[in-house]
Amino acid sequence: MAIFRDNAENLVDHDRSIEDRRRHRQLVDKSIKENLGDILSEESIMGEGNNKKFKIPIRGIKEYQFVYGKNSKGVANGTGEEKRGDKITSGNSKGGNGNQGAGNNEGEDIYETEITLEELLEYITEDLDLPNLDRKKYSEVLTESYGKKKGYQKYGINPRLAKKKTVMSKIARKQGKKRALQDENIEVPIERFPFKQEDVRYYRVKSKPKRESNAVMIFIMDVSGSMDSSKKFLARSYFFVLSKFLRRKYNNIAFEFISHTTVAKLVNEDEFFHKAESGGTYISSGLNLALDLINEKYSPSMWNIYPVYASDGDNWTEDNEKAIKAVSELSSVSNMFGYAELLPSTYSTTMYYRFQKEIKNKNFVPVIVKEKKDLWDALKLMLSKELKEE
Repeated sequence: MAIFRDNAENLVDHDRSIEDRRRHRQLVDKSIKENLGDILSEESIMGEGNNKKFKIPIRGIKEYQFVYGKNSKGVANGTGEEKRGDKITSGNSKGGNGNQGAGNNEGEDIYETEITLEELLEYITEDLDLPNLDRKKYSEVLTESYGKKKGYQKYGINPRLAKKKTVMSKIARKQGKKRALQDENIEVPIERFPFKQEDVRYYRVKSKPKRESNAVMIFIMDVSGSMDSSKKFLARSYFFVLSKFLRRKYNNIAFEFISHTTVAKLVNEDEFFHKAESGGTYISSGLNLALDLINEKYSPSMWNIYPVYASDGDNWTEDNEKAIKAVSELSSVSNMFGYAELLPSTYSTTMYYRFQKEIKNKNFVPVIVKEKKDLWDALKLMLSKELKEE
């Protein structure tokens, strides 16, 4: 006996469109996360604003329905005119076959969705359990800062000179003198009326404490001849996404940029991401410049220090020991030191393996990117590395 159940009261809970939207959102999220590696290594990502859109293919969603399936091996359909004893082969079937020319089967629905760089960073944030960059005792340095102007005063420094107010003070003094002479019935023309010190006015500025950054990211990139255009671009994409994400995630953070061949240079952000060079490779040159920078500006007792170095791992043999020594020293003064080796050569043993074997510091995080699609996994590993203070 059939039982009919009245679902009128549960229409809201079982609304098919709501379920479809939920499934659609899951598919979109899944496709975006699966394509993160391709997006992050896309050539157009570098230098773009947060509103730049990237297209991602997504398989379409269909309602469940009965469809004609393909015959399994050993099963075929006939024309209806067969007689007892006739043999029917799978070649009689009418469906399309990849080995027999163009098929006539319906294709799969695939469409594209768009995602901005800002939305992409949201997905990165959700997918990572990031360390706190402000762990040290002096996690925020307080300095004196000057906010809004609060009135005027008769003393101060020249950059705060209130010119308009000074002129008004002189005019008021001049008018006051005129009135005084008129009251005494004295008519003396005032031809020249110079400024006096009593006329000068300065802006009064209220001071307030300001929280300065005490976390620094030091980006170091190999730009030597062995780093061809694809490797350099991948390195820059790596640093670009990293800098965008960190600036968005953390308020108090400073950046330093170093590029090197056999000689290292401290450069600005624009030069770091766009200037091309070539030459030999001394990995130690970039690392030692980072050490000098830390000694001069970023005391490890006051600063959280996060150097990240990118290279293809090729190095002059004579520099290998110096590079290993520099990595060890840099790791000892840093919260974390990240080493990213990009598209390493197949014909040689690169520095990644030597560093991995010989550097014993737990805060040294080496990653390797053998293909463009590995970029996201490398970023995720480096960013999610939890740091434990000793």
